[in-house]
Formats: sequence, C-alpha cells, structure tokens
Amino acid sequence: QVHVQESGPGLVKPSQTLSLTCTVFGGSSTTNLYYWNWIRQPPGKGLEWMGAIDYSGSTYYSPSLKSRISISRDTSKNQFTPQLSSVTPEDTAVYYCALSQVPRVIPRQMAEYDYFGQGTQVTVSS
Repeated sequence: QVHVQESGPGLVKPSQTLSLTCTVFGGSSTTNLYYWNWIRQPPGKGLEWMGAIDYSGSTYYSPSLKSRISISRDTSKNQFTPQLSSVTPEDTAVYYCALSQVPRVIPRQMAEYDYFGQGTQVTVSS
C-alpha cells in the first residue's frame, strides 16, 4: 500500500529556506509516473498548490511562488525535495506532499489527490 510521509523542520527563521523531504513508501513503477505535488494550507485559509515534478523531472510551479520554489526528485530513494526560499511569516502553514495521476492545481481537499501525507506544520518565526 502506498504511503506518503513528509519530514522537515517545524520552525524556520525569516529569510531562510524551508526544505522538506517527501518519501513515498510502497511505491512502484506506476506511482513513479505520477505527478508528485507540494501543497500547503495557511491557518484559516484553503489549500494552495505550490508546485509539482513529473516522472521525467520536469517541474511545474505556481506563478506566485515561481521565484522562490524549487523541487527535485530522487527516484532511487522514492523521495522528492521541495524547497521554498526567502520565507516570511506568511509562509507559515501545514505543508503536504501528494501524488496524482493528473495535474491538480486548484485543490479543494487533499482527497482529490491519489496519495498524500498527513502534513507537517511549518512555522516561520524569529
């Protein structure tokens, strides 16, 4: 059974880079063909799709975050590493990693993704 897990720091200082590691357990050659997505939910707000990487390594980023986001992938470890630079307190959110067979860039709920982690709280504060 496929299981996605996010790991990363719970606290990041302003101007630093937020970096997560997303690991896919129980993945297969099929899930390797999925889009691997990064989504967040700030307190009191809805879900925001941030970016994704596909099987070929091509990346897709939200226009509002394009200057600050990068996503890389290590298929041998079934991991991908999303990063967000120059963070501010407005980047405080629960961050999710998720897999989808098709692009899903306007999610209303995490259940729209085929597989997703429980999310990890990241707070940006000095």
